[in-house]
Amino acid sequence: MSTALKPSPRRPIFDDEHEDYRESFRSFLAAEVTPNFAEWDKAGMVSRDLFKKAAGHGFMGMAIPEEYGGAGADDWRFNVVLTEESVRAGVGAAFGGPMLTTDICLPYLLSTGTDEQKSRWLPGIANGDTVLAVAMTEPGTGSDLAAVQTRAIRDGDEYIVNGQKTFITNGGTADRVIVVAKTDPEAGHAGISLIMVDADSEGFSRGGQIDKLGQHASDTTELFFDDIRVPVDNLIGTEGSGFYQLMDKLVPERLIIAVGALAAAEGAFEHTLEYVKERTAFGKPIGSFQNSRFVMAEIKTELTIGRAFIDQSIAKHMAGELTIAEAAMAKWWTTELLGRVTDSCLQLHGGYGYTHEYPISSAWVDARITRIYGGTTEIMKELIGRTMGL
Repeated sequence: MSTALKPSPRRPIFDDEHEDYRESFRSFLAAEVTPNFAEWDKAGMVSRDLFKKAAGHGFMGMAIPEEYGGAGADDWRFNVVLTEESVRAGVGAAFGGPMLTTDICLPYLLSTGTDEQKSRWLPGIANGDTVLAVAMTEPGTGSDLAAVQTRAIRDGDEYIVNGQKTFITNGGTADRVIVVAKTDPEAGHAGISLIMVDADSEGFSRGGQIDKLGQHASDTTELFFDDIRVPVDNLIGTEGSGFYQLMDKLVPERLIIAVGALAAAEGAFEHTLEYVKERTAFGKPIGSFQNSRFVMAEIKTELTIGRAFIDQSIAKHMAGELTIAEAAMAKWWTTELLGRVTDSCLQLHGGYGYTHEYPISSAWVDARITRIYGGTTEIMKELIGRTMGL
């Protein structure tokens, strides 16, 4: 059975340039990512060459201004295209490294970085030489950013950074890491700052690849900071503004997770629709049985509803109108939907669904983390509830 999917139908929120970009990226994935995916999945990380090739083809850091070597394509819909197509192709775990730089790390530098910092950091990102990571989560904090224990204590023109981070995507390959640290441990949220730490700094070390349940091609490690001296010039934004910068970027971060979750659910459905039409039992295709038809009809209906909601959310975000609560709604509902869809689709595959012969098994395993990273489902519901005065 082929694992390739037909191109998704064009949607009103996209223009011709986005569709041309989509087609070009599909070709890039087929040539550079899919053939290497099994090797990267086994190794637990992608090749550094992927970042160079992605940047060279215009698939990383598109919003970087031309004066710093980028394309100056400040249109978030290009990010949507990259996420949708990499996930639908079943290689989202591999292309997640470049996407983390583009979707999560780069916006901090573009919005609050100084001209000097942009000149120093952006050209390497634009050409793929520099891999970025952002270090938020700690072993004992989880979703509670205010409780981070990593410290960055000022000493003259330097910060001395000490602490530990975990579940850091790109942690094993990152050249620079945006570290969430307390510069004023007594100030609560107002004491959190973002500081860029070079991976070649004395006192910086990495743990081994974390043995995850799924998404094995996604490079995920622990990071350790032991009396690292970092220039004050590496402070991103103002001291104490880190928490507010993080909150400001959570809307697009959670929406892009929702975009990926819905695209993954659509991909699982399309693979399963092909399977139930071809697989026979009792002399006829299993898709012709009433239960199969009902399950597929339910999934199709929910995907159709979800697509309308997510495309509306994308349009609102492009207009600067998507709220924190709406982004939380999109994130929790689509990731829970992805869990239901992949589980139902695996069931329709029968015993073959529990093997690696069909892509549904990987889709089912990889789906589970989406309800955790970027804020758990429970945290999303808490955020929404608070906006209702509850």
